[in-house]
Amino acid sequence: MCGFVGILNNDPNHPVSRDLIVDMCTVIKHRGPDAEGVLVDRNVGIGMRRLSGIDVEGGKQPQQNEDGSIHIVFNGEIYNYREMRRDLA
Repeated sequence: MCGFVGILNNDPNHPVSRDLIVDMCTVIKHRGPDAEGVLVDRNVGIGMRRLSGIDVEGGKQPQQNEDGSIHIVFNGEIYNYREMRRDLA
């Protein structure tokens, strides 16, 4: 099972420490020993520990949209991704 951490400071002028997010991920390493991902953007920090299932190479997180304006960490496997891709193309 994967694990997630995050901090949101209500004051946008109060940045989140990347080192703190990394330390938080280290504490939950047992939740996902296969990979770690961290994103800090001013007053928001998210991190995750990954237990790989399928798509070991392509499942790096946090993931982002095409222009990098939206980021996400999530736990789940999309098993019908081939069909969904065909329908959405």
